[in-house]
Amino acid sequence: MLEFQLNIEGENMTTTLFKVVALGTTITAGAVFADTTQDRTGWPEGFTVGTASQGGTYFAYGSGWASLVAEELGLTGGAEVTGGPMQNMALVHTGEAQFGMTTMGPAAESLAGTNPIAPGLQMTNACAMFPMYQTPFSVTALSSSGITSVSEIPAGARIGFGPAGSTSDTYFPRMMETLGVEFERRNGGWGDLGSQLQDGLLDVIAFAAGVPVPAVSQLEVQTDVNIIEFTEEEQAKLLEAFPVSEFEIAADIYTTLEAPARSVSMWNFAVANCDLPASFVKATVDVVMSDNERMMNIHRAARSTLPENWDKNKVMKWHPGAAEWFKENAGADIPDDMIHSAM
Repeated sequence: MLEFQLNIEGENMTTTLFKVVALGTTITAGAVFADTTQDRTGWPEGFTVGTASQGGTYFAYGSGWASLVAEELGLTGGAEVTGGPMQNMALVHTGEAQFGMTTMGPAAESLAGTNPIAPGLQMTNACAMFPMYQTPFSVTALSSSGITSVSEIPAGARIGFGPAGSTSDTYFPRMMETLGVEFERRNGGWGDLGSQLQDGLLDVIAFAAGVPVPAVSQLEVQTDVNIIEFTEEEQAKLLEAFPVSEFEIAADIYTTLEAPARSVSMWNFAVANCDLPASFVKATVDVVMSDNERMMNIHRAARSTLPENWDKNKVMKWHPGAAEWFKENAGADIPDDMIHSAM
């Protein structure tokens, strides 16, 4: 494994160590899409994709497309275990990671300079690259707990909200407060939190992740769980208070569900360091967006990784290479003032 440090100082931050999981494979110049006529001026020899903790959708999805791009373009590439969207925005902005994954809420906060990783730093050097999927917010408890609705969560319940700084940790505690839930806040990787729930160390896990969430799928195999939906009234409160949309978790996503579960969601986008060569980012986008079936084999959340969803980005400026791909292949009408460095 490779190790490096993100040296950004903030009033609520200590220097954080990240480990890179090298999932990409170096291949020869004769690789499938290693086009010798392609302009590769300024391309890096390798890349990393900032994801999140193991056991969550970001890591599974990001590891998959990192390996796919590395193989297709003949580069060394892999996924990086991080704390999620907030840290990914910081890593990509500083160039510590070439690519990352974020949700629109953390992206907006990062651009505004309110990212808790580095308060006051406007992370404008992270550019939109391609749409991924919607992140539903959902609540899971053991069936043995008797908790079948948000209103039944007891006061003082120990709730795991995911890694510190993740989308879950940033928004779900506020959502629970809005819905009148009193709780003890716990953080950790999704795999660890799933184990803690099963061991009785947590009462509830509040997930914000693409579905199916690997940790929930694993729990379903090992024990009986309740996947708790929001009521119509609860959903309406969240829609009014937060930058989220209506969402239903399809019944076929989890074996536990017998009917769609009412939820809310936030869009996820892949991001690229804005200084990367346009031809490199365009080629990367082409690999990911040109074959949805291949992406679906990586993770079922990729059912929304479609060119027509380019318009779900209303927050970040586009990387010029990504904007060029979507204009040429999706008829995207991206204004110049939404493209980085465009005049």
